[in-house]
Amino acid sequence: MANTADPGASAGAEQDEFALIAGLFAPLATHPGARGLKDDAALWTAEGPTVLTCDAIVEGVHFLPDDPIDTIAQKAVRVNLSDLAAKGAKAEAILLCLIWPQGRPSNDLVQFAAGLKADIETFGFALLGGDMTSTPGPLTVSITALGRLAGTRAPARSDALPDHDVWVTGTIGDGALGLKVRLGHVTASDPARSFLIGRYQKPQPRLGFGAFVGSFEGAAMDVSDGLIADARKMAAASGVGIALDVAAVPLSSAAQAVLDSGQVALSALLSGGDDYEILFTAPPNRRADVLAAGQKATLPVTRIGRVTGGAG
Repeated sequence: MANTADPGASAGAEQDEFALIAGLFAPLATHPGARGLKDDAALWTAEGPTVLTCDAIVEGVHFLPDDPIDTIAQKAVRVNLSDLAAKGAKAEAILLCLIWPQGRPSNDLVQFAAGLKADIETFGFALLGGDMTSTPGPLTVSITALGRLAGTRAPARSDALPDHDVWVTGTIGDGALGLKVRLGHVTASDPARSFLIGRYQKPQPRLGFGAFVGSFEGAAMDVSDGLIADARKMAAASGVGIALDVAAVPLSSAAQAVLDSGQVALSALLSGGDDYEILFTAPPNRRADVLAAGQKATLPVTRIGRVTGGAG
């Protein structure tokens, strides 16, 4: 994990950053290819096709400045793992680019590393390296993730065909509501409040179900920008239409309670984003297989529409 010093920083400050890398991140980089984070590059030997993705999160855009710093590390990891899951891949390794604000206390970096360590242990991937630099601007975390295909196929957005069923994992709208709760725009009592905020700060990549998604002969992508927007992207990439049954879209009990209270409209849940569920299609004759995969992954899957002719 290289260090890029601020051009205006002193030699002592540069040494402090090297010490932080050595003390906080090197112990997490246990894979031999990481070389203890003492080199300019890492070594990785792929076992079969490798899926790669890169996503960044920025303070004030993807998380709030006062969000717990360990959850910021975990959100950065998990949004990338969500992309891997939607392509039928298991997380193998990451590269971390950390752009750290000069005004953030060093103890925050300790907590950031603790959050990263927890997810390394939870999801079983390797930290191979990356870069760290200081900035007068907002905290920015960029991760490149590498995944190994669970099967033989990485479904694309462009694989939806007319007459396919449209499915989604989990529930929709929780992350968007979690942000509204954090901002005070929506009220909810515990445990619903904690659940919704947790879904915003620490999304759950659907890696267990992702192991099956490539076998369904259809399209797949993760839902990050909102169900409606992402369904539109899938339709455009596939050159088809997608008809959604709004009443069938699955909501958590917490989201349903907020909806019933009249504080938000259903459209806000369908377009809010931060869901990190998997939107996918499959032929009607695979319905039993899809439901069985959901049971194996202990994750609800819901049929919410169909692919049609036309566009959009």
